[in-house]
Amino acid sequence: MSTQYESLHPATLYPEAFHVAAPASPVGRKVWPRQPGVFIRAAQAAGAPESEEIEEVEEVAGVDKPAREAPLRELVAGQFGLVPRWVKSASDAKLRSTKLVNARSETVTTSNNFRDAWLAGQRCIVPMMAFMEDDWRSGKAVSTRIARVDGKPMGVAGLWESWTGADGEVIVSYTLLTVNANSHALMSRYQQPGNEKRMVAILNEGAADAWLSARPEKAREFMRAYPANWLTANPVEKKG
Repeated sequence: MSTQYESLHPATLYPEAFHVAAPASPVGRKVWPRQPGVFIRAAQAAGAPESEEIEEVEEVAGVDKPAREAPLRELVAGQFGLVPRWVKSASDAKLRSTKLVNARSETVTTSNNFRDAWLAGQRCIVPMMAFMEDDWRSGKAVSTRIARVDGKPMGVAGLWESWTGADGEVIVSYTLLTVNANSHALMSRYQQPGNEKRMVAILNEGAADAWLSARPEKAREFMRAYPANWLTANPVEKKG
């Protein structure tokens, strides 16, 4: 389960890699559950739920033009850890969101936590430089940084939600979609022994617009394990 990742740095990578403006406010380099981060979604039409912070919108041409027109993209500030719409209070939202940073792609249509966001097409892309996993092969958890071999940013498939409390408080949030990694040459080494191995669903380059605009039944086609030879893993050195 990926509960920590690195945001893009420097900020110029947002327009370079994803064709959206850099965040108006700096994003912490390390993003943990319930901390603020950013995600990319299809630009919302007038009257759609407002986000906390929406940046400049740019049109991006899709690769192998999808059946639906390529969407406009927008960068949105939100909390890492999804808050379902049915949550009753802000205190309940805080408790649940820490456990909803990952969503199993196989069960999003049946999960009470993620079904509404999936069926509503509230898909997003979470830009990151790397994500962290624990290596337990030594008997102790060794934090390990997983990144692309070429050092470029990666876009992870996710879902977003906007929750409104009885007092009008709004929490915009997001989660990372994951796929099975039991047979993955790299990711099968990580996480707790005996547990199913999972990895975040990293999108291939050029797939961003197709992912954001696909119909729910087609969106499942993007839920694939990223090739192991395109990733590198390095233990994180602890500062003395």
